[in-house]
Amino acid sequence: MKLSKFKFDLPKELIATHPAKERDESRLMVLHRKTGKIEHKIFKDILEYFDDKDVFVFNDTKVFPARLYGNKEKTGAKIEVFLLRELNQDQRLWDVLVDPARKIRIGNKLYFGENDLLVAEVIDNTTSRGRTLRFLYDGPYDEFKKVLYELGETPLPKFIEREVEPEDSERYQTIFAKHIGAVAAPTAGMHFSKQLMKRLEIKGVEFGFVTLHAGLGNFRGVDVEDLTKHKMDSEEIYIPDETVDLVNNAKTHKRQVCAVGTTVIRTLESSVSTQGELKPFKGWTNKFIFPPYEFSVPTSMVTNFHLPLTTLVMTSAAFAGYDFLFEAYEVAKKEGYRFGTYGDAMLIL
Repeated sequence: MKLSKFKFDLPKELIATHPAKERDESRLMVLHRKTGKIEHKIFKDILEYFDDKDVFVFNDTKVFPARLYGNKEKTGAKIEVFLLRELNQDQRLWDVLVDPARKIRIGNKLYFGENDLLVAEVIDNTTSRGRTLRFLYDGPYDEFKKVLYELGETPLPKFIEREVEPEDSERYQTIFAKHIGAVAAPTAGMHFSKQLMKRLEIKGVEFGFVTLHAGLGNFRGVDVEDLTKHKMDSEEIYIPDETVDLVNNAKTHKRQVCAVGTTVIRTLESSVSTQGELKPFKGWTNKFIFPPYEFSVPTSMVTNFHLPLTTLVMTSAAFAGYDFLFEAYEVAKKEGYRFGTYGDAMLIL
């Protein structure tokens, strides 16, 4: 499968810059793989497609305010720092991206906040864009973390070309976000409201949770034509025993297992026994799913409409079938569906 097969024209006005007024009132396109039928619904209509003892699996990761703006010592140049992951709690070491990268060298100091509330020193160049920063903060760790997160802002993806607004801190997050560690939201889960969860529960639908701390790799471009040569960034995942039991029981009884989002798909498919059963797991995954791919765990999937050439559209195509997904995307463009993080949703059955 070649990268160029995932290139398509997407008018800029179809990329959503704001979320739907209500979480569960974005549009929903339903794809029936067996028949090739496509339906147009509202997200809360997802209820119609699931029954008692079917299982939804959600990603309960929580996005932290990962984007900081600081100034370089001496020159005062404005530098954007994107926190990727904490490397060492005691030493206040973080793996980060800096922009513009060419201006930052080992030994440079960066100043953040009023009265230089936080100072960081560049101690390593990990990649051409990446750096390791040591934050110079004498207070206790909890206090340091609080200051760091107060200075940070919601890390909306760059393709949402606007300033961060107050509502983003809540809406760029699922309602079940629990474990802090992601720099990108599991967007398919953002369509679920408390009311919809309650209605699904009343219908007998069961909920399982996994954790994948989504990294910037979700937005990073693929730069090889042969997809088998693309390396995904490793991301931390956790699959608890109770989710394993729920999923395997549903599969035994031929119930639906609906993966909510590409992060859930990748998590579930990263820990499968030779019999095709889900296994508990705590560790890292760099699994990259693209067509053709034989899925072991999920029977259905919720996902957004993704941007061209992204690994997200490749994973969706693996689940829906390449031709069917791109037929649906052409329909979506004609019908004015909204693409991207804050866009509309697709249910693939």
